[in-house]
Amino acid sequence: MYLSADVPESVFRAQRVGGRLDCVSALELMGVYVHKRFHLHVQVDPRHARLRSPVSRAKRLGSDGASAVVHWRDVRGDAHTVDPVSAIVQSFGCQEPRHVVASIDSALHLGIIDQDDLDEIFARVPRRFRRLRRLVDGRAESGPETLARLLVRQFGRSVEVQKTIAGVGRVDLVVDGWIVIECDSRAHHSGWTQQEQDRFRDLALAARGYVSIRPTANMILTTPRVLTDAVRALLALRR
Repeated sequence: MYLSADVPESVFRAQRVGGRLDCVSALELMGVYVHKRFHLHVQVDPRHARLRSPVSRAKRLGSDGASAVVHWRDVRGDAHTVDPVSAIVQSFGCQEPRHVVASIDSALHLGIIDQDDLDEIFARVPRRFRRLRRLVDGRAESGPETLARLLVRQFGRSVEVQKTIAGVGRVDLVVDGWIVIECDSRAHHSGWTQQEQDRFRDLALAARGYVSIRPTANMILTTPRVLTDAVRALLALRR
């Protein structure tokens, strides 16, 4: 199999192993949110043998410390990367449920899958995962936003997604009609100009009776209790 020089490195590595890019590795290449993984995920035909290292065809898989997660499934078609639906279905076994929901939200938001694909995904996964479908919302604009939404659902209050507020614009989440959660990332909120604009928005929200909190993406991923404790305290205060 020959690949052109402009093919992404992850595709080259999967081809060296003896398969094609799969699961979370394929989704990440498509720009879909996934929970970070350190190993390459490769789809390999069950009849295939003698898998090679992702860094060298001359070495067996694992012999040089360069590992890969191999998904033994039939390989159909000529593509070097599995299709989005198959990648998402496979990812149910490689991510926590909340991260799977975030991946599906991301794929929907990016237009990589549609509602018909969603039907196929949940028809193909084990029955125990089908309850997750009611949690999917393609309006979420980032993985951390989805994770934040799932976290605050535990309080049993309304959670509005990408709500437009007059005089302010769209905000990520509104809990109980008055707590605004903006999920900030370093990529979009690092410069001082952007931070000043964020402060103007927070003041405009306060003037309209909202309370705005800004957990970072890293906080949501690594210390989610920071967010849930804050929302719990605010809800108790309003009561």
